[in-house]
Amino acid sequence: MSRRRPRAPRGPRGLRTPAWTASLTWKSAAFITVMCCVLAALLGVLVHTAVNRQTVGHAREKALTRLEGVTAAYEAGEALPPRSGLDPPGLPASLRALAVDGERGTMVADHLGRPTMWAAAPADGHALATHIDYSQSARTINGLDGAIIGSSLLAIGATLLAGGFAVTRVTRRLHQTARVARRIEAGDLDARVNDPRTADPSRRPDEVAIVAGALDTMASTLQRKLLTEQRFTADVAHELRTPLTGLSAAAELLAPGRPSELVQDRVRTMRALTEDLLEISRLDTRSEQVDLDVHELAPLVERVASASGTDTEVGVVWDGPPVRVETDKRRLERVLGNLISNAHRHGRPPVVLTVDGPVVTVRDHGEGFPDYLTADGPQRFRTEGGSKGHGLGLTIAAGQARVMGARLVFENAADGGAVARLTLPEYVRREAQPPPGPRS
Repeated sequence: MSRRRPRAPRGPRGLRTPAWTASLTWKSAAFITVMCCVLAALLGVLVHTAVNRQTVGHAREKALTRLEGVTAAYEAGEALPPRSGLDPPGLPASLRALAVDGERGTMVADHLGRPTMWAAAPADGHALATHIDYSQSARTINGLDGAIIGSSLLAIGATLLAGGFAVTRVTRRLHQTARVARRIEAGDLDARVNDPRTADPSRRPDEVAIVAGALDTMASTLQRKLLTEQRFTADVAHELRTPLTGLSAAAELLAPGRPSELVQDRVRTMRALTEDLLEISRLDTRSEQVDLDVHELAPLVERVASASGTDTEVGVVWDGPPVRVETDKRRLERVLGNLISNAHRHGRPPVVLTVDGPVVTVRDHGEGFPDYLTADGPQRFRTEGGSKGHGLGLTIAAGQARVMGARLVFENAADGGAVARLTLPEYVRREAQPPPGPRS
């Protein structure tokens, strides 16, 4: 069956995001990064606020203590200490207005290119102010901010490494489980995950181990059921062979007439069914040996159509030399014969075979394949609408196509009719290798 490749997720405005963004590892790394950044930012803001408040508080107390000394000197008529005065230059306007209004206050501002802590108080309608150097405190806060950023980056990196290692271990086990599931889907029923957590009862299984164990149990159960079905099919076919041989010989001894013809026809039908069951049992056990050879495709298809004894049109479409394929001739004839027979039995004429390159298409103009067949492939002993047949022809065709390395797809045409498309491996002639030169 044809498969569609999964599309990459689309971002806003229909833009496609890279396929790797859908992986669990990337999503986990993004989540860990975002959470670490948020946590680091929150802790950084809290530490910065607390240290800044404490540093500013110490500087404010020191500036107010100095302002008290300046105020005492001003009231005593003594000379004011350095970096003090009435309405000194550089005093922030807002702090000056506060002092003129009769309030004391402090403020951090730049003065002559350096961070400065100002303290001001009212004095005869003016602002009596002093200031102290705040550079060391500012450098301390800036150094703390840098240390917070650096430690946050280191913490984020360490968390990403640890989280990536932990997530990768989980995703590796998930990928292993998915690979085993795909092998089981492809028919390898011996495939198992064998997660170590499920094998060791002393270890507590996690969610991945539970899924892996469930998959292994499902595969084992499915394998037992399929083996039982295969053995039953093979046993029934073998057991029917002997009585059918005798019944066929006895039918040949009947007197000619309509009853004899009916018995012989039913015996031939049962023998054909028995042979089909034996062929399916061999396909199920994968014991078939393929005999590959190179054949020109179009003449081979024409011979199969002629040998089918049906009114089947054969069309050949190519651009260039005839196409040669590497295949098993006997199995290819079996596949095409079953497809032609199914088209005539369940469809409506005309039945057309088309050869286009290495692709052979068998189409009828009936009601088309049922939905279950186009979705999941043919199922043995299942037919639609009470049609004649035992439902093994297409099952055998699909199994033989798989054995010889071909691809068989069942579809319905847009304008009606069933379409079976068989794609064969095209033979590519290797370039002639130059003869080896003489040894030195």
